[in-house]
Amino acid sequence: MSSPSASTVSFRSLLRRFRRNRKGAAAIEFAFIAPMFFALLFAILETALMFLATQVLETITQDAARLVLTGRVQTETLAASQLQACPLQPDPSAPPDPQGQFKCLVCTNIPALFNCSGIYVDVQSFNAFAAITINSQINGGAFVNNMQYSPGGPGDIVVVRVFYQWPLFVTGLGYNIANLSGNQRLLVATAAFQNEPY
Repeated sequence: MSSPSASTVSFRSLLRRFRRNRKGAAAIEFAFIAPMFFALLFAILETALMFLATQVLETITQDAARLVLTGRVQTETLAASQLQACPLQPDPSAPPDPQGQFKCLVCTNIPALFNCSGIYVDVQSFNAFAAITINSQINGGAFVNNMQYSPGGPGDIVVVRVFYQWPLFVTGLGYNIANLSGNQRLLVATAAFQNEPY
């Protein structure tokens, strides 16, 4: 049977050898740093993708606003071939719905980055720029879907807004930019202009 002093000496020498051995130091240090590194990396990637989606939504909104600005949506009705190309596939036997048709025109321009069923389009007309009132579409973390469709006539002031509820995935790592419940961020693109005298 070994004496307690001999076991203490061997334990001390074992600790001394462990302290001097640097073979696994890099792996242990990486294990400490890795969670923070990956959280930061994923947060950067998600933020960049969200900014890209916002820019694409801005482009879609500008294209949709051009259709109102030139009077195309006010003076033309969509042909059956255009409605068939619509991702929403409206019922052809239903009476024409100008708001639904305009959303179809918007949806034909969206890339694979978005889902057409998640796109919301709000078109409001005003008499003057000073009369424009923009309401928030977020109420207590919930999206308020009170979309209107009033493209106005020649010379009217029009505000076109396009909304999309963008899903977020990195919220559990301490980086949460969600402004809607369910880990979503409301992306909004706006165009304000005066209709041409078409």
